[in-house]
Amino acid sequence: MKTNKIARWLCLTGLALFACISAVQASVVKRQVDFNFDWKFTLVNDTALPKNLPLNDSGWRDVRLPHDWSVEASFAEKWEGATGYLPGGVGIYQKHFATPADPNNTTTYVLFDGVYNNATYWLNGQRLGENPYGYSPVYWDLTDKLKTDGSQNVLTVHVDHSRYVDSRWYTGSGIYRNVKLVTVDKLHIPVWGTFVTTPEISNEKARVNIKVNVTNQNSRRASFLLNTQIVDGSGQHVAEVSKKYRLSSQKTKEIEQELNVFEPKLWDTETPNLYTAITRVIRDDKVVDQYETRFGIRDIKFEAGKGFFLNGKPTFMKGVSLHHDGGLVGAAVPKGVWQRRLQMLKDGGVNAIRTAHNPFSKEFLQLCDEMGILVQNEFFDEFDYPKDKRLNKHDRHDDYISRGYDRHFQKWNKSDLTRTMLRDRNHPSVVQWSIGNEIEWTYLNYRYVTGYWDPNKPEKANSNFWGGQPKFSPEELKKRYDETPKNEYLLHETAQKLAKWTRELDTTRPVTTNMIIPQVSMVTGYADAVDIAGFSYRNITIPWAQKHFPDKLITINENPGVWGDWLQVLENPGVFSIFMWTGIDYMGERHNKWPEKSGWGDMLDLAGFKRQGWNYFKSIWVDTPHLSIGTLPIAKSGFKKDPLSGFALPKSKSDSAWGGSYKWRQSEMHWNYQQGEEVLVEVASNHAQVELLLNGRSLGYRSMSESGNRIMRWVVPFEAGTLTAKAGLKGQEQEVHLATTTKPVAFTFTTDKTELKADAYDVAHLVVQLRDKRGNAVKVADTHVTFTIEGPAKLLGVDNGAPDNIQDFQANSLDTDQGRALAIIQSTKQAGPVTITASAKGLAEQKITIDIK
Repeated sequence: MKTNKIARWLCLTGLALFACISAVQASVVKRQVDFNFDWKFTLVNDTALPKNLPLNDSGWRDVRLPHDWSVEASFAEKWEGATGYLPGGVGIYQKHFATPADPNNTTTYVLFDGVYNNATYWLNGQRLGENPYGYSPVYWDLTDKLKTDGSQNVLTVHVDHSRYVDSRWYTGSGIYRNVKLVTVDKLHIPVWGTFVTTPEISNEKARVNIKVNVTNQNSRRASFLLNTQIVDGSGQHVAEVSKKYRLSSQKTKEIEQELNVFEPKLWDTETPNLYTAITRVIRDDKVVDQYETRFGIRDIKFEAGKGFFLNGKPTFMKGVSLHHDGGLVGAAVPKGVWQRRLQMLKDGGVNAIRTAHNPFSKEFLQLCDEMGILVQNEFFDEFDYPKDKRLNKHDRHDDYISRGYDRHFQKWNKSDLTRTMLRDRNHPSVVQWSIGNEIEWTYLNYRYVTGYWDPNKPEKANSNFWGGQPKFSPEELKKRYDETPKNEYLLHETAQKLAKWTRELDTTRPVTTNMIIPQVSMVTGYADAVDIAGFSYRNITIPWAQKHFPDKLITINENPGVWGDWLQVLENPGVFSIFMWTGIDYMGERHNKWPEKSGWGDMLDLAGFKRQGWNYFKSIWVDTPHLSIGTLPIAKSGFKKDPLSGFALPKSKSDSAWGGSYKWRQSEMHWNYQQGEEVLVEVASNHAQVELLLNGRSLGYRSMSESGNRIMRWVVPFEAGTLTAKAGLKGQEQEVHLATTTKPVAFTFTTDKTELKADAYDVAHLVVQLRDKRGNAVKVADTHVTFTIEGPAKLLGVDNGAPDNIQDFQANSLDTDQGRALAIIQSTKQAGPVTITASAKGLAEQKITIDIK
């Protein structure tokens, strides 16, 4: 007792705050727990909301969250290619749990990071609310509905994804992100209750500003001490502040704290240093709540005509757009799956991600924080009017299954935006808020104003819109727009509202949007609503926009992913980014393309295997010597052989306009063709000059100065043997080889991890690759591979990465593609060795042992 009195005196006098906090440390109560385990699940045929809740779930399946029921199904042509030929449906989840604490003294929330979609929630049969948007987080106060008689509570979640073509890409279905149960004192910091900024940074000192909301749900006024400590990545205490406050009953107060961190370690893409603000609410010498906020100390600045500056350094955003699915795991993506994919992208030079076209999970942003990846956080793909889910642009299908978020936008847009921002605004990786993607398609008058579209044929431009400059001056475009008939909602007014709400929550990051018809958007007020005008596939318009709008920040928010795109960044001051479409294959946008259910990836395929595009962009974006060889039959390449020089020439002007054949990224990484067949050999490199040899015989040199798209090309009649690319000045010599392979006689079986945590989350990726007698990877033969597992792990699924692979993901066997296959296993909570065996007919089986610890 005497020790506590001394500690209280020290706190009140401010003479030894650290001693004060140490004296009460032992009373800290864990704020939140993992709520992903022990759920019940069933699919139902009726969209009607259930009655007589809770439901009898004794016959339902046991599931662990995150859970995506769509990816469990078989691909079928009867479903829609827009969402990857997988079904939706209606599902119900229930969880039985004990009341975590006395609701008279505590408050309990349940926090869902994402449920797709149209979710309705009940506790013990009493309705909590609904959340139609599948990408926004939501939480509910359970306190007054919790059982107090010792019996179990039942949380029910009804998910209606019967409109399973409500998107242009694969969405998944169900509670596909993490769930947390939060139990706090009546005097507490609410969910997403802090906001950390770093308004002043120097080498010597960083000023850290923390806004903390404190809620008092007690029946009487409360006095408390609010203490915040900052610790660095090694756990070292670097700053602290405390002050006493009083708060009336049933009130919430925002308290602002300022701290100084001396000799700060800055967050950037190369050294993503992180800090944690540990904020404690202390009442009567007891820590009644503790809230931890991870943040980074970094400065960002965007300036028209100059670009983007990270911690004062001019920085290019070497970006890719991504959708949120992770291949065989669907939308319920384990953190380890994203970690593998993001690391490969970063190894290829990527330093920025655009979350197309919706908020991603909290876990994804945490990874970007840890790995040093910049994020453009995008909110919506639709505003007031719907896009066509099968054909894009404006809606041309009026059927039940394709009705999407536009039905909810007017009622829910502010709420969805607000909840997303409150969750995400402490992440140092997030450097831009994007309010929308290619929204102009749904306002038909925008395209008519350009002069490139016939109002009688709104689906197709009547001349070269994509390759042509604006036909009219800004003044004429504005006049033409003013004269067009308008619908109920105006795009610029909607954008102004969204941007206003965004800035009310955060002024430290700029607001952008992805504009598909920018020459019109620049004059209507749409571009004026945002800080950065992001252009989508309209690079050719950038010089025009810079000339007429010199004070406006203009950059590239979406592009095909060729050298011509990056050249715009290099040649135009102020154009600081590209976000290629896309970094990784994703399911969907494959209407009437059965059996293709995925595509578009520039750098990685659906299984996360590298494409030749990974090599290409690494040669552009990474400052280390690089050589790689890709090949294609010239008949399928978009090129032709010049009869005089023998050089490869593009067949069409459009190929030249894109900075080379738009199909370059489909190059194969093998040397197996028919004898004498003409093959286009493409070498991606950052060397000034490259020599190509076939079986030791020189086929000549190509230089960077001759290769405007930085791909060096030869037309080579095929003969079996070895292609060799050689480059490099003295002391920097480099060469790579591509050999003709024979039939497979074995396979290698590898894993990216040999140990997993026994937490039921950790994953390992296991890869089979066929090999010939010389050990070369065989890319032109396939076989059937079966995986078996012994030990405390589960098989999440299998894939081969091919866009037209429609074998079940959730299986233990499949046919390889390019001689390779992927299996992903996940740990359980049980420790012990796991043995995974891969077998293929006629080939010796291979085993891998992974320790679960």
